[in-house]
Amino acid sequence: MTIIKQEDLVESVADALQFISYFHPKDFVDAMHQAYLQEESQAAKDAMAQILVNSRMCAEGRRPICQDTGIVTIFVKVGMDVTWEGEGSVSDMINEGVRRAYLHPDNILRASILADPLGERKNTGDNTPAVIHYDIVEGDTVEIDVAAKGGGSENKSKMVMLNPSDSLVDWVLETLPTMGAGWCPPGMLGIGVGGTAEKSAVLAKEVLMESIDIHELKARGPSNRLEELRLELYEKVNQLGIGAQGLGGLTTVLDVKIKDFPTHAASKPVTMIPNCAATRHAHFVLDGSGPALQTQPSLSDWPEISWDVGPSARRVNLDTLKKTDMLEWKPGETLLLSGKLLTGRDAAHKRIQSLLESGEGLPNGVDFTNRFIYYVGPVDAVRDEAVGPAGPTTATRMDKFTDMMLEKAGLIGMIGKAERGPATIDSIAKHQAVYLMAVGGAAYLVSKAITGSKIVAFPELGMEAIHEFEVHDMPVTVAVDTSGESVHSTGPAKWKSLIAQKIQVV
Repeated sequence: MTIIKQEDLVESVADALQFISYFHPKDFVDAMHQAYLQEESQAAKDAMAQILVNSRMCAEGRRPICQDTGIVTIFVKVGMDVTWEGEGSVSDMINEGVRRAYLHPDNILRASILADPLGERKNTGDNTPAVIHYDIVEGDTVEIDVAAKGGGSENKSKMVMLNPSDSLVDWVLETLPTMGAGWCPPGMLGIGVGGTAEKSAVLAKEVLMESIDIHELKARGPSNRLEELRLELYEKVNQLGIGAQGLGGLTTVLDVKIKDFPTHAASKPVTMIPNCAATRHAHFVLDGSGPALQTQPSLSDWPEISWDVGPSARRVNLDTLKKTDMLEWKPGETLLLSGKLLTGRDAAHKRIQSLLESGEGLPNGVDFTNRFIYYVGPVDAVRDEAVGPAGPTTATRMDKFTDMMLEKAGLIGMIGKAERGPATIDSIAKHQAVYLMAVGGAAYLVSKAITGSKIVAFPELGMEAIHEFEVHDMPVTVAVDTSGESVHSTGPAKWKSLIAQKIQVV
């Protein structure tokens, strides 16, 4: 009989969550580097370079890979010959580990979890509770998989109840293009098939804990039907041309994972969950001998890649920018922004809408007239940082507020990640505004361009408060220009066609 002490579990969970916040798994780094070397789309290659440079910076600086430090998901396999020494439940112990990890003073992680999701939506302040799945198994150890899943990729999860005769491949190829780029490709797809609706979702999440090994599978060949499907989907998804950050390119997924379970004769439940470029997971085993701590990787595991915007980048002073200046900007063009901009996410936009509709007006010190907004919820600063990792959040969530912000608040530009919807693009064109894209998955790299930060409104919203950032040479790409042309439409369409032509030639 093995005795697992409370403190050993707490310490192991806290250590794993800190570890995965700044260390990508080696298999992910290797796969992303291989995709980078093979990429022919310059926009996609630049995005992957930023992701890899950011990854190394985070490993060196011990700061989060992404500003969205995720909702914690944990899979626990408890051996039947295990007993526990401590107070409270195992879930209480795990959540104490989460609490310690996210409040660690040397590497504060962003608290993103809201209680009362249908009502007040108040931040719990320490990123608890975790989502925990238990399995009671034979043995005398406790095996734990820990992951931190970002909201942008989690929001793109898809579930369907297919007919038994329906094709899984057809459904994936029809569905993936509708998911947009908010999941920050290239990443992994986890697919769960069978059981019941909720079982397929758990399978999809669980299979994302596995290492990227598609290239090894290609080399040795498939040994069963699931491996055949993995290879087929890997090839066909990448032929869609969606590419890194949805800009168009050769690599949309680094791997496709599938896990199945027996199901009812009348059913074929399927869930697809994407993992983003901030893939974060770790594994450990408790055997009663003490805490199980992660082993630090070698920095030699990261490729030596430099990223330079090049001489063609346009430098923009946000403090003197005129709306007519933006008429010259072209889709896909790289800009380096300097000056002051405001931030805002979902909760702030909702507040702004209420204030404008009531006639009360915006708080003192908040004026969006002829200014840019950055869709971001930054990590708190530590040591001498102006701000912690501060990558973009998914812009699509702000679509329903965009016309209001352009029409009534006087905004002229927005910065985020992923595509905008058709109505929003029409509004951007109508107001001759622009939408710029920062790379999702490069949060620490982006934060180095932020030289000053202060909260100017709604401090009670925590990371959703409105900040004013002072930036210097912040790299962005023109995603939607003043005429309404979107690179998220033109880029993937171009590369889907080019890939099809390559296949025909072969």
